[in-house]
Amino acid sequence: MPVSDIDLTVYPDECDAFGHLNQASFLTLFERARWEMLARGPGMDVFARHGAWPAVRKAAIDYHLAAYPGDVLRFHQTLTHHGRTSFTLRQTARRTRDDALISTVEFVFVCINREGRPVPVPAEFAEFMNARPAPPEDTRKLTVNGVNLTVQARGEGPAILFIHGYPLDHTIWRPQLDALDGWRRVAPDLRGMGQSDAPDLGYSMATYAADLAALVDSLGLGRIVLCGHSMGGAVAFEFLRRWRDRVSGLALVATRPDADGVETRRARDAAAVLARDGGGPEIADAMLPKMLAPSAPAALVEQVRVMMTATPVPGIVGALGAMRDRPDSTPLLPTLLGLPTLVIAGADDQIVTVSQVSAMAAAIPGARLVVAPGAGHLPSLEAPAIVTDSLRTFLVGVG
Repeated sequence: MPVSDIDLTVYPDECDAFGHLNQASFLTLFERARWEMLARGPGMDVFARHGAWPAVRKAAIDYHLAAYPGDVLRFHQTLTHHGRTSFTLRQTARRTRDDALISTVEFVFVCINREGRPVPVPAEFAEFMNARPAPPEDTRKLTVNGVNLTVQARGEGPAILFIHGYPLDHTIWRPQLDALDGWRRVAPDLRGMGQSDAPDLGYSMATYAADLAALVDSLGLGRIVLCGHSMGGAVAFEFLRRWRDRVSGLALVATRPDADGVETRRARDAAAVLARDGGGPEIADAMLPKMLAPSAPAALVEQVRVMMTATPVPGIVGALGAMRDRPDSTPLLPTLLGLPTLVIAGADDQIVTVSQVSAMAAAIPGARLVVAPGAGHLPSLEAPAIVTDSLRTFLVGVG
């Protein structure tokens, strides 16, 4: 079990007259889990050693299910934001016997000295929190537009920027990041997803695209090939509307150009309510049956479930709003004449059908269409060899 996971037992004296773990005891257990985690790592005195104290500035807690005496709860701690004097810690409590999500809480801490003045977050604490799980050596955080984005960048050469879909992260591109030698492969976690910051603010396709433009500038990439999956395709379209001259090629995977209709917009709003009530686990339960092909191996299903479950609620709600309000990109398609374009569909995709993807490819002058047999909405993971080989051939032409 990772050091960040702490098991605590619910005792009768922590419960109310009806036998439920009461709200005050929830906060006590969350705090105990934090101290236990530090005791197993840098020590409970890690803040005192540096003349700092983590004062709670803000707490937002969701109670999902009741807990009772004898329940063993597993508390997981994740650092979601690290500033100079403040940090945000997201904690979840799950019942170990059935993995049910019991409660989710997000704490904003400010480090202060004995006089109550802000002081830097101890580097020792930040290093400990960021070390789990240890990111690859080519993964780092970059600050753009006021948020920290986690970015994986590999190789040298002309750049290809991978944009993941919702509610996922950059690891959906791992097979392609591993294989496309000769290119500078860059794959960020969009704001609100993966290990990037998840501010509780309004999100939009323009916001995502502006983040990526700033990221391209920060890395000095010059002209790039855009490769967008699902919602990432909508982000790529927005990038093209604003910075067409910076794009040398376009790859679209399991995406569609049109805007949401009335019923789909209502479904997005309903999903946002579901996310606020149940967090990432509820969204994963709702989406997984359609996300992958029926033939997907159990290990891949679990990998995607974990990825979705870990997505912060502000990121889920923000992405749903951005998709709901995105502009129709269908008029943009004929204007892409002269831009090398590859379009990839999953033959068994239940979210964006082959016919929808084919129609989009037909509307883009000169676009090449590839259909991946046996793949659902995640061809990059379900049919990695087909996607990688198609991209490699495409990139040779672009290069």
